Amino acid sequence: MTTSAPSARRPLVDETTRTKPKTVDLLNDWQYWEQSVHRILAGWGRHVAGWEDKSALHRHVWEQAQVVNRLRARIAEFPGGKPDAPVSARLEELANAVLLAPSLEDAMDGVHLLLGKALAGAYVDYSSRAHPVHDAPTLTMLHEINRTKADQWLWFRDYRRRRPHTTDVAYAERVRGLIGGLGGFLEAQPLTIPAARAAGVGTNFRLPKFSAREFSTKPRHEFMPYVRADFQSSIEARRLFWAYAYMLEKNLPDDQLPWLYWGHFMPWDWHSDVSRHLWDESRHGDSGYSRLMDFGISIDEVGFPSYNNEDQIKELDKIAAGKKTSDYADYVIQLAETSAEPMTPKDIYEAVFFIGMVAENGHFIVKNEAYKDFQEGKDMESAEMMLFDIIDETTHVQYAHRWLPLLAEHAGIANDDYRKRAAKIRAEYEQGELDKISAMTLSRDPSDPSFAFYENLLGRIRAVAPLANAETCPERSPKPM
Repeated sequence: MTTSAPSARRPLVDETTRTKPKTVDLLNDWQYWEQSVHRILAGWGRHVAGWEDKSALHRHVWEQAQVVNRLRARIAEFPGGKPDAPVSARLEELANAVLLAPSLEDAMDGVHLLLGKALAGAYVDYSSRAHPVHDAPTLTMLHEINRTKADQWLWFRDYRRRRPHTTDVAYAERVRGLIGGLGGFLEAQPLTIPAARAAGVGTNFRLPKFSAREFSTKPRHEFMPYVRADFQSSIEARRLFWAYAYMLEKNLPDDQLPWLYWGHFMPWDWHSDVSRHLWDESRHGDSGYSRLMDFGISIDEVGFPSYNNEDQIKELDKIAAGKKTSDYADYVIQLAETSAEPMTPKDIYEAVFFIGMVAENGHFIVKNEAYKDFQEGKDMESAEMMLFDIIDETTHVQYAHRWLPLLAEHAGIANDDYRKRAAKIRAEYEQGELDKISAMTLSRDPSDPSFAFYENLLGRIRAVAPLANAETCPERSPKPM
């Protein structure tokens, strides 16, 4: 067995080093960069339009949070290591330069080609210099991080094949110049006071008001009023509802990206929890979309509306005014040019409250009923879809309980019994849904295009996976909202 000569590597201590080796300061710098990548993905993510690309972006947000978690855990293992230690403001200058890209495609190049490759190279360089035994935990961590980056690079390479782009020259030169000025991330930067702020803080960067999409926001025919009317009485209507409703959950992760970007005042553990919540919701969207495709139903047929679809359609109408065609698909990417106002701490508090304590907490009864009914009906694929969602949503409600008190402090909210308020709102929503259904006047004439479309969807689902209890399943709880 042969070993490298000791002189082939550079020790990470010198005559002035005490119990905290130089490694720790460098890890803190790297953590800042990886958190910056996380924020850049959150800042630009709503511009991503394609379904599969949205799925990848949402997964990368979670993977990036895991990268940060690994760095923080390793920093905390060193005596004197503090995962939230301040770092040089020079790092903030580069983070902002990458964030303030001229376009989504330039930002994607900034994350993967410029910043990402430089970081991966720095980790390889460190691994070649660190002692393979003394510092093995750091080396193992860096190998894990670079495996994540390699997977993301393979995705990005395919993305660029589908969407060719030449990086803006001035943007690339500025970012490369700042990376070079920082020594390529190979050495820790001396601390400056004031220290670096989170990427984007203090800039005029804004997120778009609506998330972009490549699909129509409208179905071919309005079938959902029939689904709502039949929800309690028909297991087949409920099965269509859940596949479609889960597909629509693809909206929520795009709505949560602003939580991450504007919630920079919250501790990192909150960002980690939100990142997991976001990825879960993205996968729920994939689950519903996949189930619809199992039934032979395309997204082009049923549409992909946003949760604020009326506002989005109004904006699309403005964009479409005076154009030669009224095809919304020709203008939907332009929605990214409509900037949203920054979220305040109170805005984030109310968003977390509504999702966790109203929407998610309010659906457990009907979801558990659906799980049981689909099991008894021998549709195990739909039952499995329900079960994994219930498991995830249970965790998400726990996230809300964990973070609402701290969010309330930041928002200046006192004496809000959010449990009691949520119960009242849930009851109001359920009654409002019942009132709307009772006020509906729906045509059940087979010649009516909307009713015929609804019946066609049910028939196609039935042909793929007939339910053993379609005629015997009892009436269930009303749709909560």
